[in-house]
Amino acid sequence: MPTNRSNAPLTVLHLVQPVEGGVARVVVDLVRAQAAAGLRAVVGCPPGGRLADAAREAGAEVLTWRAGRAPGPGLATEVPGARRLVRRVRPDVLHAHSAKAGLAGRLAVRGRVPTVFQPHAWSFDAVGGATAALALRWERYAVRWADRVLCVSEAERRAGASEGIHARWAVIRNGVDLGHFRPGAPDRDHDRALARAELPLPAAFRGDGPLAVCVGRLCHQKGQDVLLQAWPELLAAVPGARLALVGDGPDTERLRRTAPPGVLFAGAAADIRPWLRAADLVVLPSRWEGMALAPLEAMACGRPVLVSDVSGARESLPPGQARLCLVPPQDPTALAKGLTRLLTEPGLLAELGEQARQHARTDFDVRRTTDAVTGLYHELLGRPRPLNQERISR
Repeated sequence: MPTNRSNAPLTVLHLVQPVEGGVARVVVDLVRAQAAAGLRAVVGCPPGGRLADAAREAGAEVLTWRAGRAPGPGLATEVPGARRLVRRVRPDVLHAHSAKAGLAGRLAVRGRVPTVFQPHAWSFDAVGGATAALALRWERYAVRWADRVLCVSEAERRAGASEGIHARWAVIRNGVDLGHFRPGAPDRDHDRALARAELPLPAAFRGDGPLAVCVGRLCHQKGQDVLLQAWPELLAAVPGARLALVGDGPDTERLRRTAPPGVLFAGAAADIRPWLRAADLVVLPSRWEGMALAPLEAMACGRPVLVSDVSGARESLPPGQARLCLVPPQDPTALAKGLTRLLTEPGLLAELGEQARQHARTDFDVRRTTDAVTGLYHELLGRPRPLNQERISR
């Protein structure tokens, strides 16, 4: 199925499901860089969501691949659909993103096209019982059809290896656009005030009291329910604290019904930077991740983060911050204590935020990520690794 066209640009087919959230943003960053570098980047994804339009604006060709997010009987049409896309595009590399695309894409080509599978967090962490056991058995078997399993953190790779997935691994950490995610003003307090003035905040949220912001899809994975359980204990110690949940998702109404006072459901935001800059602290109490983007984006904006100790979290934080900024997952008491410790010390928050900003600029430039992924494709194809045309500032 590969092209073998010596004078043609390298063609990459990104097979993607889901079409929202961090996975979609990673794909858009990749195709933007690949199109700019002269590659032919094609995205096959379901209609709806933000991915198709954003990928097209980034320079990719976008084709429809009808696939549901969850496993099920739809696989009987999803695999042939993926196979038709491969025959149409004739890619040099198939890059399958997340569990569903990894399942359908690898079944469709079965190693006949150089294949990169990027789990973006393991499917067997997302489910339980017999479903988790089945997902793990599949990953152990299907690894034979991946030339590389690309993990976004060393912890994600270790988690797969410890479960008996004997892959040819690559680890390339996520990155963020440091030109896009940055403080809006040099002075932190002024930056925060400007952002709060820009946002449609209720009157109760416009004061100087500490504001925690959680950005992410409202779903079981991201752990907003754990945060809401922790919030009353935090309010007992910091009565003026407010919390904004930025995002939407399947758990929205259930979370609304259980939310304590002082919580704003802000909905999805096309641009999350004002929310990050308005925050004193950005919190993400996930149950599982590969390496979450929201904490990286917050740090690039100069805001400290409090995250649960899941894959990628320790690798995200600046050296020395794990003691203060990392809590066990699914532990509301520990989360409340961590929030209280940070939100009662404005000076500490400012210091941690500046460390975070410098760390993001040093370690999480998306250009380094996209260059490394393109280099991986060339390595698989036995082509010379392209030289970086742009020096990445550290």
